[in-house]
Amino acid sequence: MSDTFFTILYFIFVFAASIIRGVYSKQFKQSREYADKLDGFLTILPVFGMFVFPLIYALTSWLDFANYQLPAWTGWIGAAIFALSLWVLWRSHADLGRFWSVKVEIQEEHKLVTDGIFKHIRHPMYAAHILWGIAQPLLLWNWIAGLSMLVMIFPLYFYRVPIEEGMMAYEFGDEYQHYKERTGRIFPKLRNN
Repeated sequence: MSDTFFTILYFIFVFAASIIRGVYSKQFKQSREYADKLDGFLTILPVFGMFVFPLIYALTSWLDFANYQLPAWTGWIGAAIFALSLWVLWRSHADLGRFWSVKVEIQEEHKLVTDGIFKHIRHPMYAAHILWGIAQPLLLWNWIAGLSMLVMIFPLYFYRVPIEEGMMAYEFGDEYQHYKERTGRIFPKLRNN
C-alpha cells in the first residue's frame, strides 16, 4: 500500500465524520454565534488540522519537505484508530441527542446524560477528536499534515473542558460530582473507587 492509498482513506473517514456531524447539526439546529471570541476561534482551529493542512498535503507539493515513510501496517493501525474515532463521535452525538451543542451551554430542560458512552467517559467528542489526531499521522505521512489535528485540538480541549465541567457542576451539583467520580474525562477509568 502506498501513502496515496492511506491519504484517500483518510479523506473517506473525514467525509464519514462530516456526515455524522452534519446529520446531528441538521437534526438539532445549532446557532453558530459565540459570545466568547476565543472559544469561537479555538472551535475553528481544528478545521485547519482536519481539512486545510491535509488538503494542502494531498493536492500540492508545498509540504513535501516534511514527508516521511512508514510501513503499510501502520496505515492500517491508523485506519482502525480512525474507525474507532468515528464510532465514538457517532455514539456521543446519538447519546446526547438534543442536548448536543457546538457551544458551551445548558439548554432548556437540559438533563445530565450518563448512559451510553457517557456511562464511561464525560467528554467522548474530545476523545473522538484526539483519537482522530492519533490516527492522522499514521494515514498522512507528513509531519505537518499528519500532526496538525492533534496539535490543533488540544487548545480547544484545554480551554473548554474546565468551563464545561464547571458549568455542569453548577447546574447539576452533587449528581454531576458523583458522575465525575465514576467516569474518566476522555478515557474510561480502569477501575471505579
